[in-house]
Amino acid sequence: MEGKMPKEKLTKEQIRKEVISWIAVMALGLGLGFLVNKFVFFTISSPTASMEDTFLIDEKVVILRTAYLFSKPQRGDIVVFPFPDDESMDYIKRIIGLPNETIEGKNGVVYINGEPLEEDYFKEPPEGDFGPYEIPEGHYFMMGDNRNISEDARDWDNKFVAEDKIKGKAIFKYPDFKWFSKVEY
Repeated sequence: MEGKMPKEKLTKEQIRKEVISWIAVMALGLGLGFLVNKFVFFTISSPTASMEDTFLIDEKVVILRTAYLFSKPQRGDIVVFPFPDDESMDYIKRIIGLPNETIEGKNGVVYINGEPLEEDYFKEPPEGDFGPYEIPEGHYFMMGDNRNISEDARDWDNKFVAEDKIKGKAIFKYPDFKWFSKVEY
């Protein structure tokens, strides 16, 4: 039996070092995961149909916490923020009105400073009127994409979201794989 190397026995010290190295790798991975979740990304799901067809109910949305470190929120961005009337709940909506603008809705059309806003993300044509509202400096006016059922800034007591309350910007979505866990054998 040529070419076979004899198996060497691991010492207790070698086993201990190997176990410690695996524990260190796992701890580092968990620590990095915690830091990324705390300071870079987090996920949220849309519990209602207010953002359909952009997000379906229970689809997971990845939010980038650092999106506005070097830039300001823009019209059309989908963001997460504490609900202005009850900050214990997070909402996900689209930015429609920017600071120092006048926003108004007439017959389902949004007007910014008297000019109609072109929007192409509706589930169905919007209805109704609102405003006009003057958006304060450093604040934003949020609306859902499924306008006819969305409870958004048009309905809130506190109509505007302060820029420093925005927790992050939606960057992509993925389905909730509940069906995967319900596989029967």
